[in-house]
Amino acid sequence: MRLRIIILFVLATAGSSARAQTGFPFDNEIRDFKHQDNLKFPPKNGILFIGSSSIRKWTDLEQRFSAQPIIRRGVGGCTLEQLVDYYTPYILFPYRPKKVFIYAGENDIAAGNTGDFVAAEFTKLWGMLSSRLPKAEIYFMAIKPSPSRAEYLPEVTIANKKIKAFLKSKKKGYYIDVASAILNPTTMKPDPSLFEGDLLHLNKTGYDKWQAVLQPYVK
Repeated sequence: MRLRIIILFVLATAGSSARAQTGFPFDNEIRDFKHQDNLKFPPKNGILFIGSSSIRKWTDLEQRFSAQPIIRRGVGGCTLEQLVDYYTPYILFPYRPKKVFIYAGENDIAAGNTGDFVAAEFTKLWGMLSSRLPKAEIYFMAIKPSPSRAEYLPEVTIANKKIKAFLKSKKKGYYIDVASAILNPTTMKPDPSLFEGDLLHLNKTGYDKWQAVLQPYVK
């Protein structure tokens, strides 16, 4: 009986360890990043963009800031919570970047979490970054008001306000308002012409707006 218990414990531990390596959401994308890194690892002190599909789908990000050492590591439809719980050992800490730009939180809210929850998750991420990358500058890109997710705007607003207030007291923390850049100046609502057909992801013109806001900071 004792031997059987030991065997079951070993098997459970091994399964947990395997999941920690490959079993989390979007692990296929993490494998792709690891493969890229094995072929050519990015230099230290780069400018790292992490987050969800708004970063993953920004496929010409490196070309838009071609004079800078951009590292783009967007992960599908990931949440800020998943960045904290799963992805930082793979798409953040190994690169030792001098600047980290983060776009995440929108999917947390769409999944039913509150703006307070997103702000709390960002606070956790900040603590991890401060501990592991104390010299890095951290930039939070405001959660955008996507037309297809208009019902979540109140929680998006809460998350953005709380994270902005949190970063205001941080020496190397910055809140970047990329959300206002995609509003129609007349209606003050998100401009559908800046989005793809799903009214969730930005199109080229939408990314033009983001680039203009980010330009002074990506250097």
